[in-house]
Amino acid sequence: MVKSTTYIFLSLIFLSIKSFPQSGEIQHKESELSSIKSEIENLEKELASKSTAQKKTFEAVENLSRQNHLLNKILADLRSEIKKKDSEIKSVENKISQTESEIKVLQDNYSKYVNAIYRKGQYNELESLIDAESVQQALVRTYYLQVFATQRKKDLEELRIKKAELDNAKGILKKEKVAQVKLLNNRDSEKKILDSKLKQKRTTLKSIEKNSKELKKILAAKKESQKKIEQLITKLMEQEAIDNEQKIASINNSDVKSQNIKDENIGYEYDLSTVSFASFADLKGKMIWPMHKGKIIRKFGENKHKSLNTVTLNYGVDIKADKDKNVRSVGEGVIAAIDWLPGYGNVIIVSHKNDYRTVYGHVSEIFVSEGDKVKSGSVIALVDEGIDGYVLHFEIWKGRDKQNPELWLGKK
Repeated sequence: MVKSTTYIFLSLIFLSIKSFPQSGEIQHKESELSSIKSEIENLEKELASKSTAQKKTFEAVENLSRQNHLLNKILADLRSEIKKKDSEIKSVENKISQTESEIKVLQDNYSKYVNAIYRKGQYNELESLIDAESVQQALVRTYYLQVFATQRKKDLEELRIKKAELDNAKGILKKEKVAQVKLLNNRDSEKKILDSKLKQKRTTLKSIEKNSKELKKILAAKKESQKKIEQLITKLMEQEAIDNEQKIASINNSDVKSQNIKDENIGYEYDLSTVSFASFADLKGKMIWPMHKGKIIRKFGENKHKSLNTVTLNYGVDIKADKDKNVRSVGEGVIAAIDWLPGYGNVIIVSHKNDYRTVYGHVSEIFVSEGDKVKSGSVIALVDEGIDGYVLHFEIWKGRDKQNPELWLGKK
């Protein structure tokens, strides 16, 4: 009896531990969320302290853009938690279904036993001995009746354990669904805040769209951010090189030689995490556009600003959206980085096979997280609104070399 009670207790504890995140993980997430919300509050206070004139400047736009980036972090975390919660709920529902099936089998078996007793009456050991044709037969009957009775007791005990597990699983499921509703409500609430901030940013942009002083600030910020994108690319390359070396060392140490990761030049694929993807180089000239019906308004290389009469260098192309605001990954890859840069706002970098990377700048709502694998055509974000409307900044890199996206994009 003590063993059975212990088994029930351990089963319930195990199911509870499996279904809920550990306190350390919760505290870490709460600390991160608190830090992000604190930064948003500081930005809101900073903007609120500005005069009416100061609220119609590039700095005000950047303040709101930064807030949007932080809100996207919160939304990304909520999406991840919702996905995890969906998986946990499915796991508990499967456990309930399995336990109910096991209970049904045990109940059916016990029902057959009870019906047999009702029809034939219950023999005891003495009756078995009296009715037996021989002593040997009596002993055999007695033995099997005892085994049968012992098994019935075990079935009853197992039935009790399963019912306790079922009750516990149903309790966990109820809590999980309450938590899921809370997460969904939080997501919807944060989404409304993001939409409100985007609307506020849109209004601020309209107030500076013809202000040459503020427009020059935007161009200067983008110029600096071009350098930061290059630095980000270099940092990613260095980190991926370190990861690659560690993987190669691990393979060599275990004496496992895989034909799938060999390369003619360096012996191995540069990025092992993208080895299963299609060749990115093969997309040249037939690549899908990052926006379905976009139009290039600023080309790769030097561009002259008409109203300011200045020349700027573009590391990629700027594509103006039509009605479709969805931003798509142009090839299979891994979300390598999500960052915020002055002038470009939210920036996503995707690593592809063969040391290629694509950059998607000036996006508003982001639907992916760092580390996510994406397919060609996967919607990763929505394009953000700027001075020129809804314009996506798009770059292609091969190692440290900038590529002209127009040579890669397929003809429409």
